[in-house]
Amino acid sequence: MVFLCAAGASGASAQTMPSMTAMPVVQDHPGPKAAPVSAKPSPEASVPADMGPMDMPGMTMPEMGHRAMVGSLGDYGMTRDGTGTSWQPDSSPHMGLQRIDGPWRLMLHGDGTLVYDNQGGPRGGVKTFFESMLMGMASRGLEGGELTLHGMFSLDPTMGKGGYPELLQTGETADGKTPLIDRQHPHNFIDELSAAYAHPLAEGLGGFVYLAYPGEPALGPVTFLERFSGMMNPEAPIDHHWLDSTHVTFGVATAGVVIAKIVKLEFSDFTGREPDQYRWGFNTARFDSGAWRLTWNPTPDLSMQVSQGWLHSPEQLTPDINQRRTTASATYNRAYGVGTWQTTVAWGEDADRPGRTSDAYLVESAASFGVHTVFARAEAVDKDDLFLPPSALAGDAFRVGKLSLGYAYSIPTGRHFLIDIGGLVSLYDLPTAIKPAYGADPRSFMLFSRVRLN
Repeated sequence: MVFLCAAGASGASAQTMPSMTAMPVVQDHPGPKAAPVSAKPSPEASVPADMGPMDMPGMTMPEMGHRAMVGSLGDYGMTRDGTGTSWQPDSSPHMGLQRIDGPWRLMLHGDGTLVYDNQGGPRGGVKTFFESMLMGMASRGLEGGELTLHGMFSLDPTMGKGGYPELLQTGETADGKTPLIDRQHPHNFIDELSAAYAHPLAEGLGGFVYLAYPGEPALGPVTFLERFSGMMNPEAPIDHHWLDSTHVTFGVATAGVVIAKIVKLEFSDFTGREPDQYRWGFNTARFDSGAWRLTWNPTPDLSMQVSQGWLHSPEQLTPDINQRRTTASATYNRAYGVGTWQTTVAWGEDADRPGRTSDAYLVESAASFGVHTVFARAEAVDKDDLFLPPSALAGDAFRVGKLSLGYAYSIPTGRHFLIDIGGLVSLYDLPTAIKPAYGADPRSFMLFSRVRLN
């Protein structure tokens, strides 16, 4: 999503912004040389702090979004920052609103989506629900480094503890007694409250710390809610609990280094237990689990990560089972004149101790063409929690597949909002043993209308 980017140096007035010639330029990778510019700020370039990029004389979004802003974890472009401390390609789009207030850069982005959900087959269901996300960020220079504060909130608890119907989805609980099966749980009202501080350590080396309650440890790719390849799709991936389910964790402490602006190595101490069914409140911070992640952004269009975590008692209903989670992913993003194309490929493995090891595979892609966006997601996941006793299939593992295809049309409504109207259809690849329960060829679809800050 594209923030309306125009940042100044610390201490900039809330009424005006310096021109681009006065801003520090962050050049992450070799590229075409910019035309020479004067070292003196141009009086004509000072604009009100709440103006968007389209209002700024002589400035284009790529100049502002990709070169002027500093990342929250080091000396790189701000557009690389994903969720928590994750990275995405530098060329990734951002959306939102920004304002400068003294030394602070303030950002706000979010969306609200009304969804009609029709899941086919005997285990499907129908529901109309509302899902939402609102994220605020404040950052400033501090003692030679950068301080960044994040808050993320959602009204998902209004849909009820049981969430919404989604075939083959599993994980967490609605009542503290039985697991959610063929349903996606709602997110918590408070998804992130965090502070990060980054400071240069030596030439080409920077260090950072990140503290959150709740927040996201260094495990997995950018969460599906925030990566462009998946954010237009209103349903959660069925591999969510193999890749990025730790994005809401009550208690996270992460420390890491950024090397040569393109490599990041980080380690987290965090709470392994997933959130309980009480989505409006907080959970106990246990700090009983650990993770590491190595990320490499070799070009502005590519980000790759590998990570591993040791989760202590992640599931409320099976407290005696620990888990080792391993993930690897690559995201490619290409910005072009009328839009953006992004593709994410990911693999995740959950090794339960005691228990079995299961894998998940994801390929998802989205491309925008002006007001049109098409998106797709293909998944294959090993599931052993689709059936409960007394079913004869309880505890058996099955490789299931899902393919979703969708389209959205975006309508500008004014200066700060867009409305998306769209839909998707989902098809399934099921083993023969579970077809009597799910139907020989179930189909699902969703229709949605979304309002986004733009």
